[in-house]
Amino acid sequence: MAPDAAAADVDAVVALVESTGGEAFVSRGVTGVYDPVSGREQARVSRVVIGLVGDVDQLEALNLQAMRGVAKVKRISTQHKLVSREHHPERSVVHVGGVPIGPDTVTLMAGPCAVETPTQTLAAARMAKAAGATVLRGGAFKPRTSPYAFQGLGERGLRILSDVRDEVGLPIVTEVVAVEDVAMVASYVDMLQIGTRNMQNFSLLQAVGAVGKPVLLKRGMNATIEEWLMAAEYIAQRGNLDIVLCERGIRTFETATRNTLDISAVPVVQRLSHLPVIIDPSHSGGRRDLVLPLSRAGVVAGADGLIVDVHPQPDLALCDGPQALTAGDLQELSRSVAELTALMGRRMAGHARHERRRLAG
Repeated sequence: MAPDAAAADVDAVVALVESTGGEAFVSRGVTGVYDPVSGREQARVSRVVIGLVGDVDQLEALNLQAMRGVAKVKRISTQHKLVSREHHPERSVVHVGGVPIGPDTVTLMAGPCAVETPTQTLAAARMAKAAGATVLRGGAFKPRTSPYAFQGLGERGLRILSDVRDEVGLPIVTEVVAVEDVAMVASYVDMLQIGTRNMQNFSLLQAVGAVGKPVLLKRGMNATIEEWLMAAEYIAQRGNLDIVLCERGIRTFETATRNTLDISAVPVVQRLSHLPVIIDPSHSGGRRDLVLPLSRAGVVAGADGLIVDVHPQPDLALCDGPQALTAGDLQELSRSVAELTALMGRRMAGHARHERRRLAG
């Protein structure tokens, strides 16, 4: 649809398609113009796409191109229709609480893998912000391999995250693991995460697609790229195009690392899909000493961001302590990533503001 299309124009297209026995799926996203110097968006434009399913000859006979508000009509041959570059040739930017994730910037997300206490979470958030991170990650629900491992604080953890956001000013992303929790989790956070174990939980994908918040979709540990993109299509088909894909390592025969970070997935997916792609060097390597080199590799491969674990006392962490960065580690990572980002002709999201604060301090 055209940027200035009215709601009535969208409804008219849907009604006409459905009158022929077809189906129409309305998906919405936001595009924006970001000024890296001021750290602010200069404009935001809503993007509406209507995916049509039905008899092709009947749909073509409707002459939808002539309808008011329709910008263009295009037949998409790929299975992942709404998230494909064939449908949307320009790469998309997803905004999380005003922070851009997309082709012009590299966005650093950091925070504790698990929310444990208000003190620990606030300390980790301050570490993240001091290093130039612009999105705070933290887990309130922790699906674990062992039923005896720490499973997270649930809604109490979400309240802690919300309080910390008010304190440090960073938007938050957290995982949701159950359909019945989607609305509750969405009421606290700025971005919903689908973890590797739930990538093909199709009911959950549809639920987060309908809630109207940006979604971070991690690749399943055993998933092909095609399966990953089709999981994103489930979200998009339910109305949400604000999806960020995360390569977090896949399971291979190799045991030297926790998982195998598929660096090649970054350029491959960016060629196939318009969605932003970030990497998770913490959960892929599983070791603190691997986070920095994997982050460098991801940035050079073209990743649109990183999501990393930090903890004020990693040795005492209730979850994934061996991979959590200390304040010094995170500062080193931020400096290195900023240098590589500049060499790649990009900017770190919010980094100009961070540098001004650092120099002023």
